[in-house]
Amino acid sequence: MSIQSVRIALETALNAMTPALATAWQNAPYTPADGTPYQKAYLMPVEPENAEYGAHYRERGIFQVTLMYPLMTGPAATEARGELMRTTFARGNSFESGGVTVTIERTPHIGQGVVDADRWAVPVRIRFFANIST
Repeated sequence: MSIQSVRIALETALNAMTPALATAWQNAPYTPADGTPYQKAYLMPVEPENAEYGAHYRERGIFQVTLMYPLMTGPAATEARGELMRTTFARGNSFESGGVTVTIERTPHIGQGVVDADRWAVPVRIRFFANIST
């Protein structure tokens, strides 16, 4: 259940950001409105770390949020949202769900934007870890 708790903690923090932005959640139906910005959220776990034998391990990964803004509107809106995400998910901030504390390991990386159909897509990668005891 650790991955589920990690997902819930990070998605809850993303959902609580203001101003709110519609979100396409992983493996869930979503139809964006024409001309309206939205974001796509992905939890991308990597191999857990086992620093010692026993019931303890460290869950690690990237929570990627891709900002999807209408084309030809300039970079200001996506840059502002990316900076807000850096504030919300600042290095050292932590979020909790189901007894699991998720810690942000590094300052979020705002990636290069690319054209994706009728949108300007800018990925924001948030590196996290969670110490798990089973």
